[in-house]
Amino acid sequence: MKDELFGYLNPIGRRVRITDTWFTVVGVMESKTIRENKTSIIKLRNINKDIYIPISTALKRFTDEDNPDSIEEIAIQVINDDTVLLTSEIVNRMLSRIHNGVQDYEIIVPAELLAQSQKTQQVFNIVMGSIAALSLLVGGIGIMNIMLATVTERTKEIGIRRATGATERDILSQFLNETVLISVTGGIIGIIIGAVMAKGINLFAGWDTFISLFSIIIAFSISAIVGIVFGIYPARQAARMDPIAALRFE
Repeated sequence: MKDELFGYLNPIGRRVRITDTWFTVVGVMESKTIRENKTSIIKLRNINKDIYIPISTALKRFTDEDNPDSIEEIAIQVINDDTVLLTSEIVNRMLSRIHNGVQDYEIIVPAELLAQSQKTQQVFNIVMGSIAALSLLVGGIGIMNIMLATVTERTKEIGIRRATGATERDILSQFLNETVLISVTGGIIGIIIGAVMAKGINLFAGWDTFISLFSIIIAFSISAIVGIVFGIYPARQAARMDPIAALRFE
C-alpha cells in the first residue's frame, strides 16, 4: 500500500483519506511474502494491502450501525508453528467464556496450509541434503584422484624422504595433511560463497535468510572429514611405497 499510495516518497507524517476521514501515517508494516497456491482450498489474503487504524476509531466510525460493537475478524500470529493448535484451543475457550457459550463466532486454523508448508519443507530438505551428499561424494573422489596423481608424480621425493629416515607414519601424515588442507580450503571458499548467495537471495528475492555459527562449524567440520576419508587411501599408498623402487622411479 505504501508503494501504491506514495511511490518512493516517505509516507511517515503524510495523510490518507478513508471514506470521509483523514488519517496520518505513523508507521509502515514489514513486507510479508505471500505464496498463493491454486490447489489449496484456503484462500490467502494479501496482508501487504492492509491499513491498520486504532480499534477505538474503527469502532466509532467504521462499524455496522445495527451492531456497533461487533468485530469482523481478529488475526492472531504465533511465533512457533507447533503452538498453532494449542493457541486455537486457548482462544476458543476464551471466546466461549466471553460469549457465554454461544457459538456466534468461527475460529479458522489454516491446518491444511500449515501441513502443506511443513511437507514442502521436508521435501526441500531431503532434496537439498541429497544434492549436498552427492556433491561431497564427487568432490571427495576428485580430491582422491588428485592426490593419487600427486603421489605418482612425487614418487622420487617419497623415496628420498624414506632414505633419509622418514617413517611410513611421516609419509602418511604428510599426504593426509595436504588432503585435509585442500578440502578445508574448499570448505572455506564454499562457506564464503554460500554467505554471499544467502545475502543476494535476501536482497533480490526478499526471502529471509539466516546464517548460524553452528552451520558454519558443521560445514567446516564436514570439509575436514571429507579430506580425511578420501585422503587415507592415497596417503597409505604413498606410505607403503618401497623406498628402493621409489628412488629408481623415473
